[in-house]
Amino acid sequence: MILIKGFAASLLLCLCFILQAQSPIEEIKKFQQDLNAEYRDSKTSPLSKKDRKNFTGHDFFEINLSLRVEATFEPLFNQETFKMPATGAVQGEYRKYGLLHFQIEGQQFQLTLYQNLALTNTAEYRDYLFLPFTDLTTGDTTYGGGRYIEFWIPNGETTILDFNQAYNPYCAYNVNYSCPIPPSENHLPIKILAGVKEPIIKY
Repeated sequence: MILIKGFAASLLLCLCFILQAQSPIEEIKKFQQDLNAEYRDSKTSPLSKKDRKNFTGHDFFEINLSLRVEATFEPLFNQETFKMPATGAVQGEYRKYGLLHFQIEGQQFQLTLYQNLALTNTAEYRDYLFLPFTDLTTGDTTYGGGRYIEFWIPNGETTILDFNQAYNPYCAYNVNYSCPIPPSENHLPIKILAGVKEPIIKY
């Protein structure tokens, strides 16, 4: 009886470990499903009615957990506000909020997090941070205007940076949108083969 209980406890521990190991993949799959659902919904989609009708889903890179990394968060203080260049006439006002320091394949990188001043006035997005970036896939296998990652003010000194959840700005699908252009300081000199690829409507 003691042996059975011991085996059951070990099995439960193994199952818990497996579930924990799978959770990042499930999180990424949910991101993909939610993004596709957003683009199919007429209330939230940037697609034209014709493109939405023919939309069958985004083209994603294969999930790559090596591009889901732990990053060190360095807050920045007393930063001046500025208007971030955009693809259209509408330019939002931002300030640098912090830096993310991380490694990919042994190389050290850094990205800047920005805070949209207009969004700080809304309770829902008060803690929202903007993370735009480009990399060596930009303009090749990914959108030429760069990609974004949803981010929120970290609770501690470290946080997870998941490039598998990189998505395209709305202007990649509809010229009627004005989208922020990633600053040059957020260019990564490597290929980020994760997240959404070049926006091609699948028929």
